[in-house]
Amino acid sequence: MKTPEEIVKQMMKGDHFSRWMGLEIVDIKKGFCKAKCVIKKEMLNGFSILHGGITFSLSDSVLAFAANSYGYKCVSIETSITHLRPVFENETLTILSEEIHRGRSIGVYSVKIYNEKNILVSNFKGTVSISKDIW
Repeated sequence: MKTPEEIVKQMMKGDHFSRWMGLEIVDIKKGFCKAKCVIKKEMLNGFSILHGGITFSLSDSVLAFAANSYGYKCVSIETSITHLRPVFENETLTILSEEIHRGRSIGVYSVKIYNEKNILVSNFKGTVSISKDIW
């Protein structure tokens, strides 16, 4: 079976959106992923703050890396997010995904995004379906 690093590398090859967002994987291990992202002007909404869809997408991507790190293909089946603070252009965000529960067919993950001052800006929860297909 592939290592978590090999799996993420393979996933990123086809993940054009995560690459467009500039997602950089800092640490990956089974059930855990830490990533960073610098906010670009193209990610801002009409209020000149980070679009909530980008925060959601960053969380969803880092969730996917943590969940797939065991070597079995996983996809999200239910997700939710709470936006707590605004994020601005050129800020560097840290995204942490941690496993809450992993069974045979379902996994649950928490994803927290922090700004440069280590202040929580969003809280995301995701449930994944774990398949028997391996990477």
